[in-house]
Amino acid sequence: MSHIDSHNHFWHYDEVTREWISPEMAVIRRDFLPADLLPVLKANGMAGTVAVQADQTEEETLFLLQLAEENDFIKGVVGWVDLQADNLDERLQYFSAFKKLKGFRHILQGDTQRDLMLTPKFKAGIAQLSKYNFTYDILIFPDQLGYAAELVKEFPDQKFVLDHMAKPPIAADEIDDWAKGIIELAKHPNVYCKVSGMVTEAKWDDWALSTFDKYLDVVFEAFGAGRIMFGSDWPVCLVAADYAGLKEIILKYTEGLSDGQREQIFSTNAIQFYNL
Repeated sequence: MSHIDSHNHFWHYDEVTREWISPEMAVIRRDFLPADLLPVLKANGMAGTVAVQADQTEEETLFLLQLAEENDFIKGVVGWVDLQADNLDERLQYFSAFKKLKGFRHILQGDTQRDLMLTPKFKAGIAQLSKYNFTYDILIFPDQLGYAAELVKEFPDQKFVLDHMAKPPIAADEIDDWAKGIIELAKHPNVYCKVSGMVTEAKWDDWALSTFDKYLDVVFEAFGAGRIMFGSDWPVCLVAADYAGLKEIILKYTEGLSDGQREQIFSTNAIQFYNL
């Protein structure tokens, strides 16, 4: 079975543009490029991946598209564009010429304005994506789940995917508020969820496969196998797990599901959502 990784990053390390990579994350303070990932994917039975932006510039989008053009295993790109720009339609038209560009993301989790996604200008940007069949990746912290539910309700024809399960507070062993937010968001059928980024929300050097069960229970109950996709968040995940260990969490958790459901989670959902 050929699996698809719905979420990874590439970068030339620069301490200014990647200032979020703290000293504790020393293991990822270097370049990470397709040649680094390809053998890892092959060793783990992965046939392809979706490269996601980590820097909020159009240069980043073009950098990822160049890598995708040079590397067939990069099946799609989630880039960045200024959704609040006056010339957004012109930019979307430009980017629509790139077949591997599937959608966009904004780093909402880091914005001081927690409800930025509900401002008129941001929503006007979201409203233009479906015209070009672009998806939108929602990157938020749990305190923004309510805003996300409002956003996706307003755009029922727009395809959204929640990155990293909205980063549940696993290290603090808290679940209630996050779970309520996930359940509300999942009521909207146009939203998918990536089971990714979990290990970095746990205590990096102190977790077991079972650590994630109750959080996965919430996501699987809320979204169902038909709207969940596996993502590694490589290389960020390396601060807490190697690729095989990360994949094992989801393989183990989904043991009781049918082959068809596992195929959805590890392959077909990402292919259909991103039109790979």
